[in-house]
Amino acid sequence: MVTVKVVNKSGNQLPSYETKNSAGMDLRSSADVVVPVGKVRLIPTGLFIQLPAGYEAQVRSRSGLALKRSVIVFNEPGTVDADYRGEVGVILANFGDKDFIVKKGDRIAQMVIAKHEQCVFSLVDELDETERGDGGFGHTGI
Repeated sequence: MVTVKVVNKSGNQLPSYETKNSAGMDLRSSADVVVPVGKVRLIPTGLFIQLPAGYEAQVRSRSGLALKRSVIVFNEPGTVDADYRGEVGVILANFGDKDFIVKKGDRIAQMVIAKHEQCVFSLVDELDETERGDGGFGHTGI
């Protein structure tokens, strides 16, 4: 279990896991916002987090909003880096057929805390051969 420091200026409860094996925690809006049809809006959460080095917070769509309202996190997954100290925001896009009204306290996205590695590139002239090779983008059929 990793500890994440948080400042909560939202007045909402802190994100928490809904079930024992949940990967994500629901993020809630800290303001009333309308996301018009076909538009994108930044939704504030009122949360400011301090992640340990080697971790990121991934902001993802809630499946129910995606399926039932056609509202998704537009830059999914959004990344919050360990050295960022600003407010966690959620970029919502409305692909539905009516305006999406967000009320303060509504669950708008989920956040997953994930460990990551940094890399160093090694410039080479060619890559090792594999069975797959350069096949991609559906090359194995339907």
